[in-house]
Amino acid sequence: MPPAPAAAVPGGDQRTADERAGEDGLLFPATRLHVVTGKGGTGKTTTAAALAVALSRGGRRVLLCEVEDRQGIARLFGIPPLPYEERTIAATAGGGEVLALAVEPRAALLEYLTLFYKLGRAGRALDKVGAIDFATTVAPGVRDVLLTGKVYEAVRRRRPGRGAERPPAYDAVVLDAPPTGRIGRFLNVNSEVSGIARVGPVASQAESVMRVLRSAETRVHLVTLLEEMPVQETLDAVAELEAVGLPVGAVVVDQIRGDTLPVQLLDDALSGRVPASAVREGLVEARVVRPDASGASVVEGLLAEAGEHDERLALQEREHETLAATGRPLVELPLLPGGVDHRGLEVLADRLTAQGLA
Repeated sequence: MPPAPAAAVPGGDQRTADERAGEDGLLFPATRLHVVTGKGGTGKTTTAAALAVALSRGGRRVLLCEVEDRQGIARLFGIPPLPYEERTIAATAGGGEVLALAVEPRAALLEYLTLFYKLGRAGRALDKVGAIDFATTVAPGVRDVLLTGKVYEAVRRRRPGRGAERPPAYDAVVLDAPPTGRIGRFLNVNSEVSGIARVGPVASQAESVMRVLRSAETRVHLVTLLEEMPVQETLDAVAELEAVGLPVGAVVVDQIRGDTLPVQLLDDALSGRVPASAVREGLVEARVVRPDASGASVVEGLLAEAGEHDERLALQEREHETLAATGRPLVELPLLPGGVDHRGLEVLADRLTAQGLA
């Protein structure tokens, strides 16, 4: 049973993501900073990478950032660990380019001290005595300002040259953000540092970051699976983000399982109405089981698997309806049985483009 179409939402836009994309083009045309979050294990990093690939096509320059020090981008693209500097990791169709950056709190603070306080060697001396680790560990609000501040700088940066009309250094920035359980605190940096620094450069930096995060330039996309816990965590995160005025984008439903068997056959398998003898005859005809063998274990295994598949599809449908009731655009990505490699990223990027997210 395939996922149900978007449920009617009173006063909301009744079109599916595909319909919106077909009529209007991009779902969020003004967005330059795409923040991607999701419960762990839902495909958050993979979705962020595929979105960066999709956005870069056609000669565009896109920066893909991560802030959790997991080096997930490097593993996904099969490259060495990323340093604290922007470097090209992929070339895409039409002359596009994806660059990546792993934002690390210690390096970000040292850079901040150099830019705003001209400390230079003094900043490095503070690092040697452990002051940098103290500041970024004991004061998590400051750490998050530094991490989001580096992403903010990349969004606001302009290309070299003269004049105020210089184009942005990046056509888009994609942030592989912390999981949904921490995303509200991570992005709401103004609130997080209010008890630490009400005035001064840190407070000013937080205010500047918040202006961008709350603007039409930014959208927070949430990645989920059609399972109860990820869906509930997604709903909680949407409510939390909306409560602090952060713009929610699309809900990306990852690893959709297709319905490859007739619905009636699946229902019959689930209820035990498919005769084992009929399954055995089919296996014999397909030369999977020899005519002189019972094949009982194979038949039982197939019937059990069919029943489990039907239960999984029924769960998908229920959770899909729950997400559709939020009124948020739903963007769907298929389950790739062979895992996600370079070709898999291109397939996912195609789907994101077709549904208007890129």
